[in-house]
Amino acid sequence: MNKFGRFLACLLVLASTASLADAGLLSKSKKKVSTKPKPRTILASKDKLKDTTYKKLEDKKRLNRREKKEIASAEMQAYKDLRNKGYDEVSNTKEAHMLRQYRLRNKKRRGLLRKREASLSHILFPGVSPEEYTSGEEIWIYTDLVESKKTQVPFEVFDLPGFNEVKETKGKKTRRMRRNLGSRLQGYDLKPAPFEMFVLKDTPCTPISQVNIQGKKLRWLRQIIERQYRVHLQLDSLPVLMRSKELNFAVRGYPVGFRSPGGARKELFMYNHFKFTITYQESPEFEGIRITGFDVHPVSIKHEIPKDGEELSSISTCTGFDIENDPSQYVALDVEHEGGVPVVFSYDVQWIKNDLDWTDRWDVYLIGSPDDDIHYYSIINSLMIVLFMTGATATIMIRTLRKDIAGYNEMQALEEVAEETGWKLVHADVFRPPTFSPMLLSVLVGTGAQLGMAVVLAILLSVLKITSTMKKGQMLTSLILLYVLCGAAAGFVSSRIYKFCDAKNWKVNTMLTATALPGTFVLLFAFLNIFLSIAGAATAVSFLTILVLFLLWVCVSAPLVFVGSFVGLKMPTIEVATRTNQISRIIPDAQLVGHPALTMMMGGVLPFGSVCIELAFIMSAMWLHQIYYVMGFLLAVVFILFATCAQVSIVLCYLQLCAEDHRWWWKSFWNCATAGVYLLMYSLWFLTSRLHLVGVLPVVVYVTYMTMISVCFGIFCGAAGFISSFWFTRTIYGAVKVD
Repeated sequence: MNKFGRFLACLLVLASTASLADAGLLSKSKKKVSTKPKPRTILASKDKLKDTTYKKLEDKKRLNRREKKEIASAEMQAYKDLRNKGYDEVSNTKEAHMLRQYRLRNKKRRGLLRKREASLSHILFPGVSPEEYTSGEEIWIYTDLVESKKTQVPFEVFDLPGFNEVKETKGKKTRRMRRNLGSRLQGYDLKPAPFEMFVLKDTPCTPISQVNIQGKKLRWLRQIIERQYRVHLQLDSLPVLMRSKELNFAVRGYPVGFRSPGGARKELFMYNHFKFTITYQESPEFEGIRITGFDVHPVSIKHEIPKDGEELSSISTCTGFDIENDPSQYVALDVEHEGGVPVVFSYDVQWIKNDLDWTDRWDVYLIGSPDDDIHYYSIINSLMIVLFMTGATATIMIRTLRKDIAGYNEMQALEEVAEETGWKLVHADVFRPPTFSPMLLSVLVGTGAQLGMAVVLAILLSVLKITSTMKKGQMLTSLILLYVLCGAAAGFVSSRIYKFCDAKNWKVNTMLTATALPGTFVLLFAFLNIFLSIAGAATAVSFLTILVLFLLWVCVSAPLVFVGSFVGLKMPTIEVATRTNQISRIIPDAQLVGHPALTMMMGGVLPFGSVCIELAFIMSAMWLHQIYYVMGFLLAVVFILFATCAQVSIVLCYLQLCAEDHRWWWKSFWNCATAGVYLLMYSLWFLTSRLHLVGVLPVVVYVTYMTMISVCFGIFCGAAGFISSFWFTRTIYGAVKVD
C-alpha cells in the first residue's frame, strides 16, 4: 500500500504540472505587481462611528464584537440612505463603487477562522498580474460564444451576419488564451473580432461590413433572437458588459436583437451598431494604463446603404458618437421583404478614465449572485445530516455491537450451548461472494473509486490555486486528465474485490474496468455530436479532439488500469476472520420495512440531501451561465457526501445482518447508488422549472449530459457505500470468537 500511495502522489504531481502548463493568459508585464487589496471601504462616515472605533479602523487593528456590530449597523444605514437617494450599484461612480463594496463584503474575505481582506481579482484569478498598455498600442477584442439560457446549443460569433473572420498575425496569437482540451469540448475558441482599437484613441462610428440577409439566414437569425441569444466578447480577459443605471442591473453579453414591445404585430429587430466604452486606470505606481471596464451599448439603426461604386466609409448615417436607438430607425427583420434585408454593421469606441482600481474590476460581475452565507448554510445542512448519522452509527458501534460482541465471546468462553441469534448467526455466509455478477460489482466499485479520486484531486488543485474555474475549460481539462491518471486506482480496487470473490477471469475484469464507463460515454457523446454538427453548434467536436480523447483512453488510461490491476492481483487475498460454508443458509422472509426496494430508495435520500443546496449553485453555473468559484466549500461538501454514504451504508448493512440476510454485497452498493436517481429527478425538475428550454435538441443535450453526471454520481456513492460496508463487516466479525 505504501508503494501504491507514492505512485498516486506522483500522478498528482503530473496532473499539477499539466494544469500549470495550461494556466491561462500570458502577461507581457515583466515586473511582479502586487494585487493585494486595500482595506475595505467603509460606507459609514466618521461622524456615525465612535472615535475609538474609527481610530481602530484607521490603524487596521482587530475589532471586538461590539465594534463590529456598530460598524455593521452604520454601514447598513448608509447603504439604505444611498439607495434611497437613487444611486445605482453598477455604474463607475464613487457611490456605486462603495455600494458594491458593501454588497460584496463577504465575498472579499478569505480564511476559515480569521477572515482576511482579499480582492475578487485575487480570488478568481490567483497569480494573474495586471496587464499594462501604452498609448497608441493596438489591442484586440476576442469573440467568445453566442449562447442563450433557453437553449444549450451555442454558436460561434462568426456565424452571425456582419462578423467576418480576421486573419491572425503572430502577435495576436501570442496574446490570446491558448485553447485546452476542456475549452475545445465546450466550444470556446477566442478569435479576434473585426474591430480595430488603439489604446486611448477614441474611434468614431466606423462601418465594418454590409450584408444582405435573406432566405435561410434570415429565418435562422429571427429564431435565435426569439430564443434570446446573447453575443459574448472579451477584452483583457473581461467579458463585455451591458449596464443599466435606471434598472440597476449589469449582464454579460449583448442580445443579437429584440422584439417590439407592443402593437398588433410584434416585429423582430436586430442590433447592428455597437458603442464600446472602455474604462481605464492611470497611476504613478505603474507605466501605461490598466483596463478596468469593458461595456457595450447595442443600437439598431437603418444605415444609409451605399450605391454601387461608393465606399462603405462614405455613408452619412455613420459619423461621430451620437448614434442612439430610435424606434423609427430600427432594423426590422421582415421575412416578406423582397430581395432580403440590407444591413450595414458599424461600431464606435470611447476611452474613459476612472478611479476604479484594477483589483476591483470584477466586482460588478458578481452583483446579484448568491451570498457566501448560503454556502455556509449548505455546509451546516450537510453537517446536520452527518451528525445525525454519526449518532446512529455510534449507537450501533459503541452500545449495541459492544454488548453483542461481549455476550458472544462470553458464551464461547463458558462453552454454553445456546442457539446463536442476530448478526453472528450468518458469520459463515457473510463473506460469501455475490451470486449475481461479482465482476460487474468489482468494476463499478473500481470505477467509483477512480471517479471519486479524480474529483477530489481536481477540486484540491483549484483550492490550491493551481487551476481556476474562471479559465475557460481548465476545470474540465483537469478532470479529464486526473480521471485518466487515476486509472491505476480503478484497476487496483477492482482487482482486489474480484480476487476476494475467488473469480478467475481477471483479464475480462481489467478490460471492463478500463472500458465500461468511458466506452459508454464515448458512444453517447459521439451520437450527440452528430446532431450538434448538423445544427452547426459551436460545441460540436472536431475529429482531432475525438482522436485526442481516444489516445488518452487507449494509451494512458487503459495501461494504468492494467498496472493497478497487476499490483492488486499480486497482493495476497484480503483476509477475513470467518470461514465460508459450502452450503448457504436459508434467508428468512424480509419484512416490509426491510424490503430491498424500500431501503434502496430511503438510503439514497440522505446522500443527495447532503449536497442538494450546493448542487443548486453548480447547476446554475453549468446551465444558467452564473459564476461559481467557492471550491473550498465544494471540497467540504464532497467529504461530507462520502461520510454520509459510509454511515448510511453501515447502518443499513447492520440492520440487514441482524435480519439474518447475508446478501449485503449488492445491497450496500445500491443503498447509496440510488442517490444518482434522485439527482436525475432533480435535474428534470430543474429543466421544467428553471431552464424553459426551447426546441428538441437543447432538451436532448441537457438530458444526455445530466444522465451522464447522475450515473457518475451514483457510481461514486455506491462505491463509497460498498467499501464502508466491507470494512464494517470485516471489523465486527473480526472482533468475535468464532469456531
